[in-house]
Amino acid sequence: MVGLGGAGGRAGAGRDAGRRSGGLTAAHRRRADLDPAVFWALLGLEARAADPGAVMVVGSVTTPSGQTARWQLGAGTDDLLADEWDGVAERLAALGHPVRLRLLRHVLHGRSTARELTEVEGIGTRGQVYHHLRQLTAAGWLRNRGSHYEVPVESVVPLLTTVLGGRR
Repeated sequence: MVGLGGAGGRAGAGRDAGRRSGGLTAAHRRRADLDPAVFWALLGLEARAADPGAVMVVGSVTTPSGQTARWQLGAGTDDLLADEWDGVAERLAALGHPVRLRLLRHVLHGRSTARELTEVEGIGTRGQVYHHLRQLTAAGWLRNRGSHYEVPVESVVPLLTTVLGGRR
């Protein structure tokens, strides 16, 4: 289940709906009393996925820099648990440094050159910034377009959902 694109639009659920959706107990998931206005995505996934279930990453966003991303990726639970996870370690490890997360956030906000990024207060020396940019580029979180960096459209929603998941 993969879909991506660059045309805009905003997701239908408000910020509060996303916050209320986490932390369901097993008993609550089995009950038929889930509010469809809050749990519309979960209910839709459950209607389409066979047991033992599935997970999805989905989003429709416009970044402060004006980049739009509409994207979804889904996989069955059995497939995910049967896979080796070693292949994603480098990509996830690249997000494991606070400076790299700050750099990505600044790129999403429109700072796109190494020079602009080195001017961010507390971000580090020029050499440190270039080191972090190389790590993020190698892991696929950034793309170098000459003198400009961008978060590839296919990485915007996975990045934001990874940050969201880290809030838990």
